[in-house]
Amino acid sequence: MEDRKILCIGLVCLDIINVVDKYPEEDTDSRCLSQRWQRGGNASNSCTVLSLLGAPCAFMGSLAPGPVADFIVGDFKRRGVDISGLAWQQEGVTPCACCVVCPASGSRTVVLSDTNLPDVSAEDFSKVDLRQYRWIHWEGRNAEEQVKMIQRVEEFNRSAAEKERITISVEIEKTREPLYQLFPYGDVVFVSKDVAKHLGFNSAAAALKGLYSRVRKGAVLICAWAEKGADAMGPDGIVVHSDAFPPEALVDTLGAGDTFNASVIYTLSNGGGLQEALSFGCQVAGRKCGVHGYDGIVPARA
Repeated sequence: MEDRKILCIGLVCLDIINVVDKYPEEDTDSRCLSQRWQRGGNASNSCTVLSLLGAPCAFMGSLAPGPVADFIVGDFKRRGVDISGLAWQQEGVTPCACCVVCPASGSRTVVLSDTNLPDVSAEDFSKVDLRQYRWIHWEGRNAEEQVKMIQRVEEFNRSAAEKERITISVEIEKTREPLYQLFPYGDVVFVSKDVAKHLGFNSAAAALKGLYSRVRKGAVLICAWAEKGADAMGPDGIVVHSDAFPPEALVDTLGAGDTFNASVIYTLSNGGGLQEALSFGCQVAGRKCGVHGYDGIVPARA
């Protein structure tokens, strides 16, 4: 069933993006070079990239009815992302991020309002028909509920034929202790540079060697390190590396990590090897850093 989808579970929000020539000083007025609305959130962004790469994909996350949700739903549909699994919440407000992107320095500064909208629950996930999916990716958020969701997939996999089993990946991006319980639950685990540094590691390779004992037997652990590229380690204990592919001009790094994750998942889900997946992930993420938004990031070979 090659048409089985890749499902990404996590945040969707509205990004209001201001592009500036220099980062504004506090308590001053300034004009931006441009401003746009963009659908954001890690799992949501990864769906955008998967769709651009040509992978059938779906998003599951929470929204609250209103004009912001209308914009988000319209953008998902424009990208061809299946949103039948959206969890519509009766309480709370759809998250919104104010983003300042400064091409001159390569920085992107995000202030997120994400306070009172309930996350997708294990009960929500219990209604999902797992037979639709070949890969499910969790952006680490409400980890205790996400563990229950993953356990449902593990139970499904135990009774499924090998070709019908679902690959599980998790992203541990934020330095929040409860998220670390996700380490042993992914076939593929993405750990961020921020988490690695928070846990005392000064390089991707050191982080992989130091954290691999936390993942399940046979898993792949991946750590991207911005301009230094990305490293990965599988059960053979060999560290695989890809250099970064920086664009000619740095334009917009917002969503580069989500682009990397999606491109790695795309390659691995199509039978590619770890080295190929890392290199492709760094290549597409590099192209993303050279454009505003996501259009134009797909290399000709994809």
